[in-house]
Amino acid sequence: MYCPPLGLESLRVDDSQIQASSYQRSGLGPHRGRLNIQSGIEDGDLYDGAWCAEYKDRHQWLEVDALHLTLFTGVILQGRNSIWSWDWVETYKVQMSNDSVTWHTSMNGTQEALFEGNQNPETPVLGLLPVPTVARFIRINPQTWYSNGTVCLRAEILGCHPSDIYSAHESGSKDALDFRHHNYKEMRKLMKSVTEECPDITRVYTIGRSYMGLKLYVMEISDNPGKHEIGEPEFRYVAGMHGNEALGRELVLNLMQYMCKEYKKGNQRIVRLVTETRIHLLPSMNPDGYEEAYVKGSELSGWAEGRYSFEGIDLNHNFPDLNNIMWDTEEKAADKSKVPNHYIPIPEYYTKEDATVAPETRAVISWMQDIPFVLSANLHGGELVVTYPFDCTRDWAPQEDTPTADNAFFRWLASVYASTNLVMANPDRRICHYEEFQSHNNIINGGAWHTVPGSMNDFSYLHTNCFEVTVELSCDKFPHVSELPIEWENNKESLLVYMEQVNLGIKGVVRDKLTKKGIADAIIKVEDHDHDIRSATDGDYWRLLNPGEYKVIVWAVGYFPSMRRCNVGMEPNPTICDFILTKTPIQRLKEIRAKGGKIPQDLQLRLRALRLRKLRASTKAINRRREGQRMRRARSSQAWKA
Repeated sequence: MYCPPLGLESLRVDDSQIQASSYQRSGLGPHRGRLNIQSGIEDGDLYDGAWCAEYKDRHQWLEVDALHLTLFTGVILQGRNSIWSWDWVETYKVQMSNDSVTWHTSMNGTQEALFEGNQNPETPVLGLLPVPTVARFIRINPQTWYSNGTVCLRAEILGCHPSDIYSAHESGSKDALDFRHHNYKEMRKLMKSVTEECPDITRVYTIGRSYMGLKLYVMEISDNPGKHEIGEPEFRYVAGMHGNEALGRELVLNLMQYMCKEYKKGNQRIVRLVTETRIHLLPSMNPDGYEEAYVKGSELSGWAEGRYSFEGIDLNHNFPDLNNIMWDTEEKAADKSKVPNHYIPIPEYYTKEDATVAPETRAVISWMQDIPFVLSANLHGGELVVTYPFDCTRDWAPQEDTPTADNAFFRWLASVYASTNLVMANPDRRICHYEEFQSHNNIINGGAWHTVPGSMNDFSYLHTNCFEVTVELSCDKFPHVSELPIEWENNKESLLVYMEQVNLGIKGVVRDKLTKKGIADAIIKVEDHDHDIRSATDGDYWRLLNPGEYKVIVWAVGYFPSMRRCNVGMEPNPTICDFILTKTPIQRLKEIRAKGGKIPQDLQLRLRALRLRKLRASTKAINRRREGQRMRRARSSQAWKA
């Protein structure tokens, strides 16, 4: 029998429930003996990477109080997480008690069971009890350990409360969703079932394939699937960039089901989202990595197995580094205002066939270029924090606050998710590993946490119009299936309210005065915000902004610029700010000549007036130069006479 974990890794087991025979220091205390817990960079940190006994003998133990009588079925063991020390337990015994006084050793027939532990620090090893046993307390009693190390371990305990039945109505959520881990085939089947249940508002499409040929499926949810509607913003969630960070994948699949069911029920909030926004959900950006982690399962895949693509590429470092291109250009430029602050082109080296670019990354970049996304979040796991750009620091500093021109709005976006997440918003929650984010309200600038050159967040901001943050959803990257319902409840409101932020700021259409057609690639500049955006193919645009009054200037090639003042209110609705642009006479002349047409009299008069203005301006400039030269000659002559 394989019971679910008690929750050492997920923190469901409190620190007060874990005790030990001894420990070297507080940073290596019993509360650190949790599966997959990560240490700080320096050994000696307050938060280290295992429980380590003070003494190297066979009388040491780590004890867990399950609080209730529990059917214990197994132990998962891991060594110490450290870049400096190698420590792990090679064999151990397991003891159980009902009162923490009288202990009984797990038996294998007539002999005490001796369990095989670890051969390295990171690979989790499962030890199933020969006879599942009901007790309240359980102890792990190391017998041998790595010869050059000491007694250190991280653990998870498998156990069922006899009354526990993981049924839908007792699962932790009232929503009737498919709460389980879905491999590639099951994910595809679930997405198909959602489209069959809600064919009028859903569509499944693919944006490419993984290295191993698995399709990258996207679910579109919209009242008009398959078509961009003028004025309707485009939103995306991306999950599974790191294949072993499985919670995001399941939350996105939950979200598809939930929105379909609630739309059919007439839930006005969901109806409004579906009718006012075109939503794109990519549950698995790295399906190859996920399949690798899925085979091992939620407790045995470890901290890194399945993180990378099949080729061993970390997709979150695989996008073009546009940050340093922009910053290098700024340093060399004589006029900083001429440095591009948006739509920075992809460098040539990145487009070559032999460039180390994953097919998954290329597919997502093409997707981002094809659809005018306004807002996005990519879902990760292993921490509880929301990070916002820039992720890459200037001058490659390991940690440095590196804000964008839209820092205030990014902080708002991150706060919206973090403040509505039930775990992040809990002031009494325990830190996940070694970093305390609550003092930052569970949000942090990406560069201030750790530098990530080539991140999707930074690329999205600098190459497209889309604002994007990263959400670290849980301490446990790959929660057990029994944890999924409560994780859905923890994140449901956050997922919905974050999507609703796509309607903050201003939006409108940039049109040609004569033809009334939309103008693509018009540049929208907000005064005092050194980050411009561009209009989409139909001339529509969206500029995310906090409440306030803004001076907005719009221009396009061949047109006179136009300026308006646009006021953004406190209501969660965009301010409509349309622009009408007039073609310059020269542009109109070019178009008429290209068509072989006759130049209208009004245009001839405007061109003549324009030439006269240029002639006057050039004559004035020439006269100024002449006067300047005359004055210099006069001063030189006076100086010579003196």
